[in-house]
Amino acid sequence: MTSFAPTSATAALPCGMTVLERGWLSANNIVFAADPADPQDDGAAVVDTGYVSHADQTVLLIERTLAGQPLARILNTHLHSDHCGGNAALQARWPQARTYVAPGQAEFVRHWNPEALSYTPTGQECPPFALTGVLQPGASVRLAGRDWQIHAAPGHDPHSIILFEPASRTLISADALWENGFGVVFPEIEGLQAFEEVAATLDVIEALAPLTIVPGHGGVFTGVAAALDTARRRLDGFVRAPERHALYAAKVLLKYRLLDWQRVRTTELLAWLDATPYFGMLHAGYFSHETAEHWSRTLVDALVQSGAAQREGEWVHNA
Repeated sequence: MTSFAPTSATAALPCGMTVLERGWLSANNIVFAADPADPQDDGAAVVDTGYVSHADQTVLLIERTLAGQPLARILNTHLHSDHCGGNAALQARWPQARTYVAPGQAEFVRHWNPEALSYTPTGQECPPFALTGVLQPGASVRLAGRDWQIHAAPGHDPHSIILFEPASRTLISADALWENGFGVVFPEIEGLQAFEEVAATLDVIEALAPLTIVPGHGGVFTGVAAALDTARRRLDGFVRAPERHALYAAKVLLKYRLLDWQRVRTTELLAWLDATPYFGMLHAGYFSHETAEHWSRTLVDALVQSGAAQREGEWVHNA
């Protein structure tokens, strides 16, 4: 896991586009300046807004990047808490900003349902926010003077989308493709077969033939063929041994919570694991030969042994 300190990506990108690399607790923010020379311009925009714990920082970063321009639009590739947790804070700062999300869960936003939106099952937080409309696959959205195609990208999340600008061949891949893999396949945790959807989305990305990829986490990269190969090999390993994916998912969710807490008593951490539904589903589906308490303790031990966490007496620290 990398630091969540924000940095600006330096790779060549279309004019008016800035990537704020945030780390793992908060997804990257992609900021598009308004183009006053473009009669079709619909105002400055940001794609994905980070986790709620970083919301104040997100507002300051976007203010600095826009340099006086008002934020007109908020776009979310999907509704996991690390991609939309800053929406409410940005709406408070720019009340006129319109918010668009990937389709499929819009009604759960309009009639706020943290259970259906995955926040309760994963033990994460996201403040309610207002919704304007959806980013419909097959359509496009105008950003900084360019038309970005909207493509469905199910797998990591069944409702996720990716954005592709064909002239520069730049892809905003969200969690469908990172330089070293892809995001946890959450439908699999829920007992839904989604590895085939991950493979299909990787095929869509390959067919688009992007030159530059802006992932949901990590730096902007250009080694697309290598990244696709890495992702497919990882996916093949998960298909062959689904319990590997289940263990990976459990560790990621636990590490993510530690990124937010930074420091927690072991008893409180174990209580959180016991109360968080996704861990119950993972235990029941793949690790029921162990008691839930023993399995939870082995998860914490595994993070410590890997160097992703540290133990100090009764405390567990993020590392």
